[in-house]
Amino acid sequence: MKIAVPTEIKNNEFRVAITPAGVHDLVGHGHEVLVQAGAGEGSSISDEQYATAGATILPDAASVWASADLLLKVKEPVSSEYGYFRAGLVLFTYLHLAAEPELTRALLASGVTAIAYETVQLPSRSLPLLAPMSEVAGRLAPIVGANAMLKPNGGLGLLVPGVPGTHPAKIAVLGGGVAGTAAMQVSLGLGAEVTVLDTNLFRLREIDSLHFGRVKTIASNSFEIDKAVSEADMVIGSVLIPGAKAPKLVSNELVSRMKPGSVLVDIAVDQGGCFEGTHPTTHADPTFTVHRSLFYCVANMPGAVPHTSTYALTNATLPYIRALATLGWVNALRADPSLALGLNVFGGHLISAPVAIAHGLRHRPLAEVLNSRQC
Repeated sequence: MKIAVPTEIKNNEFRVAITPAGVHDLVGHGHEVLVQAGAGEGSSISDEQYATAGATILPDAASVWASADLLLKVKEPVSSEYGYFRAGLVLFTYLHLAAEPELTRALLASGVTAIAYETVQLPSRSLPLLAPMSEVAGRLAPIVGANAMLKPNGGLGLLVPGVPGTHPAKIAVLGGGVAGTAAMQVSLGLGAEVTVLDTNLFRLREIDSLHFGRVKTIASNSFEIDKAVSEADMVIGSVLIPGAKAPKLVSNELVSRMKPGSVLVDIAVDQGGCFEGTHPTTHADPTFTVHRSLFYCVANMPGAVPHTSTYALTNATLPYIRALATLGWVNALRADPSLALGLNVFGGHLISAPVAIAHGLRHRPLAEVLNSRQC
């Protein structure tokens, strides 16, 4: 199979969808890997490294997309890439379609088979291809939040750990999943006073046990969210419903009652965000003000640390890429129910129920697609 990897073109997106080790693995399994010239430069990976691993270097995006049987990306395609869509192409990437109506329509119109990293789900309900980037985003969130909190950047001028004789910052983390846990750990490391809110009491008990009571754990509901957010210097939103839009947990009215210069970091922005005032920003212009608080809503946070992110992502995606390439996408999905849940679009039909609900569209049941002779 011809597996192609274009250069990412989203604002300040420096990740790439595969490493030289991944190329070597796929070539060793008899596949042809095509990489756009310069695709790995942002992740400190040269064309020479890819070529040495067995890849063929192609000069531009058009040739990469046109040559692909299976196309690997990191971020969802942007509008300038929609023209490359075609029937018969299998696209494997982060899609976040519940927050992308235009992209959803373009995929449906083109006949592309689109498999989303973020909806591949294990029987345990964990998300193996989202987890590594959630870890990166979670660990970044308190760091970028601490930077935004500096007075020259529009924040309230508070040093997160404080110094002896002063109060540390209060950081409230909404959600105790992979991203929220990573954010909590780094917040603790920075010396903050940390509160985690989650609806899962078992998870809260785990956090309390692991951190010996150093973290305040609160059962999440509207009353407790109001209290924690209004008292916080920094709020990190990390609530996720797989494939669906994130719930809006923090209203603009609540933000109006926060301290002037307080910071809100929305890790869930890819799925529409969990703050009412959220809208996607870029690394070039990452923040905006709501009332007197600063919002950080960069939609590709891990793109700021591409060397780490690219390797972490390939570690997770490679077994699935190998299966798709070796078995073909239909047999790979039939053989692996977890991977099958990644199928979002096929043959002009929407397969993901949460995306269908988000956009008011009909969807075709996954089982019907996989059992169809049209596959």
